[in-house]
Parts: sequence; structure tokens; C-alpha cells
Amino acid sequence: MNKAGYKVIGIDLDGSKDELGMWIGENLSSKFWVTVLNDLKNRGVQDIIITCVDNLTDFSQAIAACYPQTEIQKCIIHQIRNPTRFVSYKDLEKVTADLEPIY
Repeated sequence: MNKAGYKVIGIDLDGSKDELGMWIGENLSSKFWVTVLNDLKNRGVQDIIITCVDNLTDFSQAIAACYPQTEIQKCIIHQIRNPTRFVSYKDLEKVTADLEPIY
């Protein structure tokens, strides 16, 4: 059986990074993420100002359900990578170079 590990890293208002936890999951679903976010809430995370996500299915809805004031941003790497699936391999390097200044 394949499983994936997910690590949540937080940066506080002073700029310090903290590993908030690591979870093992078989599939990505809103139920999985609600469980993770509720676990964080139960362990004392009172508010999330900004999340940076890779736009996994239902992740944004799970965040909004647990932390409704959170600003949700899509990860810059995924913003650049996602449009490239429509580009032929021979043009990929040029297109990604052109996309970089935009983001």
C-alpha cells in the first residue's frame, strides 16, 4: 500500500519557522485535511493568516471550514508549473523562462 507523508510548517509573526506536525495519508481528500486542520486547532493553532497550497482537490474548502479568515494563496511553483502541461516538451524551457518574470 502506498502512503504519503505531509508536513505542516508554520511561520509566526516574528518570522520563526516551526514544524507543526506530520501526517500520513493514503489519499488526499477534504476529510483528511479537515482532520489535519482540526488537529492543529486542538493543539493550539488559533489562526492562520495565509496558507500556501498546491491547489489539491478540496484543500481550500477544508481550510475555509476550519479557519474561515485565512487568505489562501497558490504556491508559486505550481502557478508556473500548471500552465506548462499544455506546452510541448521542446518549447518547455523557453515558456518557463517567459513565465518566471510574470510570477
